[in-house]
Amino acid sequence: MIIQVKTAFPALAYRNFRLFWFGQCISLIGTWMQTTAQQWLVYTLTKSAFLLGLLGVAQFGPMLCLSLVAGVFIDRYPKKNMILFTQTFLMIQAFALGVLICSGHIVYWEVLVLAALQGLINTLDIPTRQSLISYLVDRKDLSSALGLNSAVFNIARMIAPALSAVLIAQFGTGLLFLFNGITFIPVIIGLYLIKVESSGIKQVRRKVFSEMLEGLNYIRHSIVLSSTVLSLLAVGTFVMNFNLLLPVYATETLGQGVYGFSFISSAVGAGSLIGALLVAVRAKGNPSLRFLFGSALLVSLLLVILNFIHALPLAVVMFVIIGFVNIFFAISANTTIQLNSSEQFKGRVMSVYSFAFVGTTPIGNLFAGSIAEKLGPGMGFFMNGAVSGILIIFTIINFLLKKHTLQTTVKSV
Repeated sequence: MIIQVKTAFPALAYRNFRLFWFGQCISLIGTWMQTTAQQWLVYTLTKSAFLLGLLGVAQFGPMLCLSLVAGVFIDRYPKKNMILFTQTFLMIQAFALGVLICSGHIVYWEVLVLAALQGLINTLDIPTRQSLISYLVDRKDLSSALGLNSAVFNIARMIAPALSAVLIAQFGTGLLFLFNGITFIPVIIGLYLIKVESSGIKQVRRKVFSEMLEGLNYIRHSIVLSSTVLSLLAVGTFVMNFNLLLPVYATETLGQGVYGFSFISSAVGAGSLIGALLVAVRAKGNPSLRFLFGSALLVSLLLVILNFIHALPLAVVMFVIIGFVNIFFAISANTTIQLNSSEQFKGRVMSVYSFAFVGTTPIGNLFAGSIAEKLGPGMGFFMNGAVSGILIIFTIINFLLKKHTLQTTVKSV
């Protein structure tokens, strides 16, 4: 049985990856429970889609401003030690929120400040964790590792909202934050047990700004990396923020409360889980850019269609499909970037990945929140999907022009 599992999911044959992955299996359930609870807490405190959007700005603003600088430090220092620091801090942040809520004195600005601190640490944590995976498995099994990592992420995303809804209704949101704090403990233990050599430590150091520009130039001169990053910018800014609108959409459009919110949140997780497992089993080598562009266009179109859906069953089906397509795009982009990046630039390239895919969320959150506040959540989905689709089309045109120019240059030489 164990041999069959390792054959189906080759990344599980590596001890270091198993230690990392099993810790994530526990921790990510707590993380998604906190995410669900935090969104519901802010919406119940404020009843404002705009202030819900401002929460996203606080969470992802640090990544927008500091991701490129963070990449330099990720290349300089041991990734394992850096993740131990970030995970410990995130554990403390979760406990702090839980204590404030359980004390009965929680107010909006406290949630905002702690969300900003969480965002600051995630600026280091997310790209470091992503780049560490490439040191836990062989290059040929990277797609399997990323697929399994996304699978557990989306299992948590599927289970946690439904469980959160029950716990919130019975005990309030405070318990969920405290539980999340506890789930960081297995991750920290697993990281201590992982044995990684240098994990890409950069020995020659110059000024931070010079190294940052060096990383950006490295991406700019690669047609594959630059096209992938542009696609990530479009989807990361205008599609990935759809989670922000789920509480408003469930309440105002579908006429449901916290249970409707949990259903559609779990539907996204279910679709993403199916997609991630499919990638973990079947994906080999370098993904096709044609597939990357196609999945980005499709998920943008699906958001546009959401504006016309007002029934819970149909919405659940649509969010399953969105989760499925979205995870195919995300894993494809992640794998493409990691397989086409040299070791000395891995941290800086992954920091640009995090900036493009997650760091631009504040822009999208303000855009989506402002539209939803005035025109409703349906139009929020519609406008975000439309803008993303248009930007992807421009990215495809830019890629084809660069490819044609490159081919013409090679022929002339």
